[in-house]
Amino acid sequence: MEPTPEQSPHHAYPDHWEADVVLRDGGTARIRPITTDDAERLVSFYEQVSDESKYYRFFAPYPRLSARDVHRFTHHDYVDRVGLAVTIGGEFIATVRFDRINEQGRPASAPADEAEVAFLVQDAHQGRGVASALLEHIATVARERGIRRFAAEVLPANNKMIKVFRDAGFTQQRSFEDGSVHLTLDLEPTAESLAVQRAREQRAEARSVQRLLAPGSVAVIGVGRAPGGVGRTVLRNLLGSGFTGRTYAVNTSFAADTGTVDGVPAHRSVGEIGERVDLAVVAVPAGRVPEAVADCGESGVQGLVVLSAGYAEGGAEGRERQRELVRQARSYGMRIIGPNAFGIINTSGAVRLNASLAPESPQPGRIGLFTQSGAIGIAVLSGLHRRGAGLSAFISSGNRADVSGNDFLQYWYEDEDTDVALLYLESLGNPRKFTRLARRTAALKPVVVVKGARHSGSSPPGHAVPVSRIPDATVSALMRQAGVIRVDTVTEMVDVGLLLAGQPLPDGPRVAILGNSESLGLLTYDACMAEGLRPRPPRDLTTMASPRDFRNALAEALADRTCDAVIVTAIPWVGENGEAETGDGEVLAAALREAAAGGPAKPVAVVHVEMGGLAQALAAATSTAAPAAAPGLSAPLASPSDAPGPDSPRVEEPAPPASGVGTADTEGPGSSAGRIPAYPAAERAVRALAEAVKYAQWRRQAATPGRVPAFLDDTIDEHGTAALIGTLLGPSPDPRGRPLTHDEARELLGHYGVAVRPALPAPDPEAAVAAAAELGYPVALKTTAPHLRHRADLGGVRLDLVGEDALRRAYDELADLLGTPAELRPVVQVMAPRGVDTVVRASIDAAAGAVLSFGLAGAPSELLGDTAHRLVPATDRDAAELIRSIKAAPVLFGWRGSAPADTAALEELLLRVSRLVDDHPEVVSVALEPVVVATHGLTVLGASVRLAPPPARSDLGPRRLPSY
Repeated sequence: MEPTPEQSPHHAYPDHWEADVVLRDGGTARIRPITTDDAERLVSFYEQVSDESKYYRFFAPYPRLSARDVHRFTHHDYVDRVGLAVTIGGEFIATVRFDRINEQGRPASAPADEAEVAFLVQDAHQGRGVASALLEHIATVARERGIRRFAAEVLPANNKMIKVFRDAGFTQQRSFEDGSVHLTLDLEPTAESLAVQRAREQRAEARSVQRLLAPGSVAVIGVGRAPGGVGRTVLRNLLGSGFTGRTYAVNTSFAADTGTVDGVPAHRSVGEIGERVDLAVVAVPAGRVPEAVADCGESGVQGLVVLSAGYAEGGAEGRERQRELVRQARSYGMRIIGPNAFGIINTSGAVRLNASLAPESPQPGRIGLFTQSGAIGIAVLSGLHRRGAGLSAFISSGNRADVSGNDFLQYWYEDEDTDVALLYLESLGNPRKFTRLARRTAALKPVVVVKGARHSGSSPPGHAVPVSRIPDATVSALMRQAGVIRVDTVTEMVDVGLLLAGQPLPDGPRVAILGNSESLGLLTYDACMAEGLRPRPPRDLTTMASPRDFRNALAEALADRTCDAVIVTAIPWVGENGEAETGDGEVLAAALREAAAGGPAKPVAVVHVEMGGLAQALAAATSTAAPAAAPGLSAPLASPSDAPGPDSPRVEEPAPPASGVGTADTEGPGSSAGRIPAYPAAERAVRALAEAVKYAQWRRQAATPGRVPAFLDDTIDEHGTAALIGTLLGPSPDPRGRPLTHDEARELLGHYGVAVRPALPAPDPEAAVAAAAELGYPVALKTTAPHLRHRADLGGVRLDLVGEDALRRAYDELADLLGTPAELRPVVQVMAPRGVDTVVRASIDAAAGAVLSFGLAGAPSELLGDTAHRLVPATDRDAAELIRSIKAAPVLFGWRGSAPADTAALEELLLRVSRLVDDHPEVVSVALEPVVVATHGLTVLGASVRLAPPPARSDLGPRRLPSY
């Protein structure tokens, strides 16, 4: 007999189990606990389930639920008996329930750790991934309640349910008993279950974006009766783009006899249209948006673009209005771009959608653009248009209350029409997820990001996001680790995007420079050196150089094996009459394109000064195929007299590029392949090329990911550390956490193979002498007062004390100079071998996650900010890069004749600290300072550790949409 609610304590309603999820087809649904108020919904839901599905659930004909059944399925204690429902529009479409059982399969309470689980999905919603999402959430709930295994009985014919269990990625056992399949699932997450979860998340979120960008029909809500206004403008732009689907104009104020507006069918509501509407563009005052959303939801609209303002950007009242907008839309299974959005554009020939306030659609291209600002979006669209570049899609999300940059990274990851993703972001709603998605996407195509609001100390108006304490420099370092190309300005974003979309990735940093201006070539050379590239001496073609000279010089540079990229500099050349000729840009562009098309696949960029038509002509290329000879260029690229001799550079066959970006493989209408980017300043071209070099290097390294050495497992006591942490925190830990004492920190770190030199307190000279005698001379005497800690420059440290007399003198000097022993808190520590003083830190940021940091101790890291950062868990490659990426790194590698430090030991220490904070999220901060790295080995002289209840991990739980 099942325990009654009186026998099992009833817990309060667990509202943290509520979640909005994206289903396989891109629609949304809400998962929530079932309550006693759901009786009518449950009965209505069950009536819509087919007899076959009922049979699979109960193993017998079960046409209707009895009153006892309804009571049983709606009354839960949320501990031993839990039921979850999936709802759309407030109505149930699926349910799941678990009951805790003992070893005999009878109802039980804790400590029993097994539960029987059963699902029921309405037939109309089967195939949408509902059961898979429910399994993720009910498994998380079960683990929270101490349940470690699920048991399920499934009829052999119920293939769909068996597949849900089989594909979940959990460790499982199956057997056939009494005519049914008996399944047991171990609920501990595995690498496979996490991979399955994230793959499903990617497909679902990408599909939800695809439904927004490629609708079959669009209704514009708020179209004015007279010309003008936002709604009428969007309708005009939609029609002007040649949208391939059906278009409708909606306004509740239309007269009953209003047939059309601008040639489009006019209606007073979406429900009145009588045909399916995929996307609605909402352009009505904020007060009328709820009515419009309800109309769309009840009419089966799949997505909304809300242009209306008056939401979170206006303060607390608007923020609550925005939350309610998201709740309302999601309750109907709809996703939202906006509110306060500028709109969306899809240039695909199959769609041609301009549901935005942009008067003209950009030409088709291979660049995807996402912005959180309408003004920035307008500026970027204008800049790309001036430079002849096209887009695959444009999204301006406004307050991005629902659909965000993360969703579009999911979409662009598999979008064959997009080669480069550009994002202007003012806030990161889920930084951990962003870095994860960006890393995966960047392994296939470049992701270029401009981060606004870097120094304001707060999120932009309208953006409700988690607060991150890490500085912007750290955010930038973490983006770099994920392969993101982080630039400072929108102009740089466009510069880099154009190069990556039109040119192959470079194989290295070696740059050839050629042109008809020695001065411009030298400026380009200096810019290359400043960006860390390896330029060859500029080749001066003189001001008399013709387009043919440019063509031949570029062909030679591309054929040179010692060159990875070419920058061409061009100024107007002097004609026979002595006057500058500025109108021959088209001829020069044809020459450069011909050379680039005929040579090996290497990136080419052009720096030009007052060359009329050059930039436009270079951008006009749509293929890497060699063009017809330009006027004045009748000679072939390599005539017999130009054939290379034995000592001449050999022209190689085009090598496979490091990326599919901008190669002939992506040719087609609107392709960016073959477009040579042109820049009005050398610094801009070089900066774009430098970013491409760094990204290409990251891509090559990401192809063979780093690892965590196996030997660490043999020297780490994970279970002992967990037990120690439990003891130190206690049964009721303070949410603010607690710092560990020196001895506690030493013990904890020792479990992970990190040895900290003991420091014995010396409250008076006699205690200092006794401590030195215990440790052995020579010793160091140092203060540990917070204002003097790690400040040798203030005189708080005395080193190489070789005897009692020296120790007593040093003790008296410290007291005379800096204060009383009670104020100084002196300690005695045995001397460590000489070496380089470094500092290793790890901390957990609630928004970004665990971060590992490294720098040289003292002024380099504290004053100059020369500190490197990596996300945890760190691999061997991350640890090696961490050490080498600080500017002061040469000090560790034999700078100015000094002995090189033992960087291998330092890398091992970084990996051990990384493992500690990754294995035990209760370790919220670790600081090892100083870590003295000698020629052989290292010594950790100081350590501070802070423990706290682990912060919630939004990236490891079941799939859910954010709710701000």
